[in-house]
Amino acid sequence: MRNFLSSDDLIDPVRAAFGSDRRPRSVTRLEGGTTKGVYRVMLDDGTTTLAYRWHPDENFWPAQTVLNVGPFVADAGRASFVERNKLLTGLGVRVPKLCYAPESGDLALVEDLPGGTLEALLERDPAAGHAAMERLASMLRIMHSHTVPGPPSEGFITERGRRSLVEAAARVPRIAAVQDRLEYELSARAAAVTPRPANGLIHGEIGPDHVLIDEAGEPALIDIEATMHFDVEWEHAFLELRFGPLYPMLRTVPLDPARMQLSRLVQYLSLVAGPLLLLDGDFPRRDFMQEIAAWNTERVLACLA
Repeated sequence: MRNFLSSDDLIDPVRAAFGSDRRPRSVTRLEGGTTKGVYRVMLDDGTTTLAYRWHPDENFWPAQTVLNVGPFVADAGRASFVERNKLLTGLGVRVPKLCYAPESGDLALVEDLPGGTLEALLERDPAAGHAAMERLASMLRIMHSHTVPGPPSEGFITERGRRSLVEAAARVPRIAAVQDRLEYELSARAAAVTPRPANGLIHGEIGPDHVLIDEAGEPALIDIEATMHFDVEWEHAFLELRFGPLYPMLRTVPLDPARMQLSRLVQYLSLVAGPLLLLDGDFPRRDFMQEIAAWNTERVLACLA
C-alpha cells in the first residue's frame, strides 16, 4: 500500500515557505510521475503551489532497473533537483522557482505555473504555441552550447541499448524474432561513431508535456533532476520523436549524423523496455504505457527496413 501526502503533512512546509499564517486547504496528487510525486496544493488564501516528493512510495520503478547504466543512474532526488534548478536558473533557462527546499528530507515546494503545458497551448492556440517553441529553442541552444569535457557518451548509450533490447525481446515477440538483427544494427551504429571530447548540457526527456507556460507566456522546463552533460544527439533524438513535424523549430547546434542514428535506435528500444518494466509493478496508467511501448516497437522494427 502506497502512502501519499495529505494536507496535514504539508502544514509545516507551507508555513516555512509562505509564512506562519498560511495553511494548506487541499492537496491533489497529479497523474503521470514515475519517480516522484507531484501535488497541487491549494492554500487558504486561494493561491497554489506544487509539492514535489521523492520517496519510495512515489517511485514506481523496480528497485534495480537494468536500464540504469553510467550517467543514466542519476541522483534523481531532492538534492539533485535543487542543484539543477540553480544551474539552469544561472544560465537563464526558465524553470519553476523554488519556494521551499530544506537541506534534508524528500520534499520541495515550487512555483505553480498557471499556463498549463506547451502541449495544451499548441492545441488551443497554435500561434502562441509556436512563439513559445521559439523561446524554448533559445533556452535549449543555451544548454546545448554549454559544453564541458567529459567521458564519451556513446558507450553508455550503446550499453543502454543492449540492455533495453534484452528486456524488450523478453516481452515483445516481434522484437524477439529479430533480436539478432537488432543486435547487429546496434553494434554497426555504435561502430560508426567517432570520438568527441566534450558534451553539452541536456535535459534528456523534453516533450511538450514537460514544458509549462508561465504567466508571461514563457516556457519553463520541469522534471529537471536528470539534467546532465551528455551527447546533445541523445536529446535531439527524443525531441524529434516527441515534437514530430514541429521538431525543426528546436534544432540548436550542429549534430553528428552517426550519433543521431545510434541515439534514435536506443531511444526507441528504451521506450519499449522502460514502459513494460513499469508494468511489471503497480504503475496505474497501464494503457498509456502499453501504447508507448507499441508505438516504439514499430519504430524499432522500422530501423531494420
